[in-house]
Amino acid sequence: MRASLSALERYDRSAVAAAAQVMRHYSTSFSLATRLLSPQVRVDIRNLYAMVRTADEIVDAGLDPHDAAALLDAYEATVRHSPSQRFHTDPIVHAYALSARRCGFKDDHVAQFFSSMRSDLTRSTHTQESFEDYICGSAEVIGLLCVDAFFSGGPRPKGVDNGARRLGAAFQKINFLRDLHEDSAELGRSYFPSLPDPTRLDEEAKAAIIADIRTDLAEARTATALLPRGSRIGVAAATALFTELTDLLEATPAADIMETRVSVPAARKAILVSRAAAGALR
Repeated sequence: MRASLSALERYDRSAVAAAAQVMRHYSTSFSLATRLLSPQVRVDIRNLYAMVRTADEIVDAGLDPHDAAALLDAYEATVRHSPSQRFHTDPIVHAYALSARRCGFKDDHVAQFFSSMRSDLTRSTHTQESFEDYICGSAEVIGLLCVDAFFSGGPRPKGVDNGARRLGAAFQKINFLRDLHEDSAELGRSYFPSLPDPTRLDEEAKAAIIADIRTDLAEARTATALLPRGSRIGVAAATALFTELTDLLEATPAADIMETRVSVPAARKAILVSRAAAGALR
């Protein structure tokens, strides 16, 4: 019979629970999809998400840019050093470090992520080159870190990394499109290089963005079958939810996208996740 948990193990569990709460609060779609992951992968993805979300909130909180930059620099240093330390007073960092050690998260990917976050403090519009760099750091490398969790840091089949990059890029672009008003009006940012003034989104510009997203999603789907079964179902579910969101954005007039945040109804989410899970199992 196993002895009772040590103090450190109890703290591990409380930190993991805190990370799960962050995901539940910020993203119902991702939270729903992670329920279909195998238990350990579910924990690692939630721990990763909580760290990423905390960094994102630093740059979106409306702080003085100098203060935000100092906070982000300190948080990056803490996060990147965290795998080498067994205990952290910040439960989110503690949970992240547990998964970083187990999955072998690569430091250069984490550094790329923070570089993109830092650019939000100094850049309000993007060229094509800076947009691609931003997408790589804010989304594509997160996809690669997820693959580290799916394969427990071990080798993975050829093609999986590209699929992860493209899926991360698609998710990011979908969120940029549906958050056009919030990003421009509240944060003073415009991400799409073809749309420096979001208030001028028209049907032609929207169609081009949607087409780009669908290309990313199609590429990503080719790699889903290469994932371990314990990860495949959750990824398929997340892909289905964001594909539905893309369909809704395509059906929404361009002018309305600036007035309302498009979302998938809860009942529809349940149906999509069920179908995606069945398809992934087949």
